[in-house]
This record gives sequence, structure tokens and C-alpha cells, in this order.
Amino acid sequence: MTDDVVRVEIDERIAVITINRPEARNALNRGVRSGLPRAVQRCEDDDAVDVMILTGADPAFSAGVDLKEFGSGAARAEGEGEGRADKGARDDAGRVPWRGALPPRRKLLIGAINGVAITGGLELALGCDFLIASERARFADTHARVGVMPGWGLTVLLAQRVGVARARQMSVTGNFVDASRAYEWGLVNEVVAHDELLDRCRQLARDCSSIDQAAVRQMLETYRLVTNATVDEGWAIEDRVSRAWEGSGFDPAEIERKRHGIMERGRTQL
Repeated sequence: MTDDVVRVEIDERIAVITINRPEARNALNRGVRSGLPRAVQRCEDDDAVDVMILTGADPAFSAGVDLKEFGSGAARAEGEGEGRADKGARDDAGRVPWRGALPPRRKLLIGAINGVAITGGLELALGCDFLIASERARFADTHARVGVMPGWGLTVLLAQRVGVARARQMSVTGNFVDASRAYEWGLVNEVVAHDELLDRCRQLARDCSSIDQAAVRQMLETYRLVTNATVDEGWAIEDRVSRAWEGSGFDPAEIERKRHGIMERGRTQL
């Protein structure tokens, strides 16, 4: 399965899903935001796939939602036409009818973080079951710096991975966390040499595929149920705040202005 901006390669019952906008650091434009859920859903429905790996075309995992498109106001028209997801219509703000950036699934999804994972890209990574990072990986949450609020579960999922205090530090500073610190904090499970990243992820995927898949999927579902037992209200709170923030006072032009400052600041930290 191949798309201009989302590639899927299946081998040995492992699907490698690649965000393919390297010239834009794999920013999540409308095409990616509609194509990626479709790719995950197709792999979820494909009996030839046991495990999925999500990565980005070098040099980045994802720089987050395409702020150039967002700043133009185009992203908020996503509820129509090609912006629709395969299952369920989006609302007027282009939101999908599930929690997070990706559709519900029962199969394992490993995040192979090959470069920067920023804001929406970080949320996308957090939607994976666990993360393996290249030594080149960098993580940042710049929602507040952009002037938007997270809507893909960042305030729930980041706190689960690194603890509430560290999550707050990332969100209110917008500072980058490198691969070694991400490992120390528990954001990623392993850090490997850049050229070994996909091989390591495939090895872990083969380990998983060698187990009875009914047992694997029940184990993942049990983890989901237990983990969500104490955070469901957190998801609801974030959703309400995010929707209210993007109300009548929301100014796409201001986001475009802030985008340039964020880019310059990021260059000093990478």
C-alpha cells in the first residue's frame, strides 16, 4: 500500500508505516492526517499483519501539525472532502470520532522515532504502545508556544510516560528533550544507533509476532482498560478545553506569526 505522503510496506507479517513528507519534516498536513488513520486501519484489518511500526522519512519523525497550513486557516476546513476519515465523519473542526490521532486498534504499534517528534508529532508518538528511539531523536511540546491546546491526549499520555511534573515542564517551556534524557525519563524504552533503528524495531515486532496473537491482543486490551480506568476524565477535560480554546477568538494569522519564532528557537536547541 502506497500513498504520496503515507507509505506502507508489509513483510514477515510486519507493516512499516512511514510518514513521507521529508521536505516538510513530515509535518502533519491534511493528506497525512487523513491518510495515516486509513493506513493504520487497513493494517488493523489485514490478516497478513500482526504488528505495525510507525516512523517518519528521515530526517524527522514528525514536526507536528503543518503550521503553515494551519496558519492559513485551511486545516479548519478539513471536515469536508478528502479530509474525511474512512470510518466516521469529522466534526466542523476536523476532529476524528475517536480519542487521539489514530483509530482504535488491537494490534501492537511500535513507534520508531528517527528524529524530531514535536507537538502533534509527539502526540502521534505517544499513541504508539511503546517507543524505540534513534540517537537523533528529539522531543518537544510547543502547543502553548504556538497558541493552541492539545487535543490528541498529550496531557494524559505524556504524564503517563514521564510523570506529571516532567510533562508540565515540557509543556510550559517548549524545550527539547534529547534521546538520552527521554530514555532516563521513561518516554522511550530504548535508544539505538540511527542506522539500527528499524532493524531493532523489526526484531521486537518479530518477537511479538511469534506469540499467539489472540493472547497478545488481549494483553494489550487489558493494559488499555487498566490504564484508562483512572484517566478517562482527563481525556474529557482536555477535549473540552481544546474545543473551547479554538472558539470564536481563535486567530490562524497569529499562529502563522508565532510559527516563525518557534522555528528559530528550535534551531538553537537542536
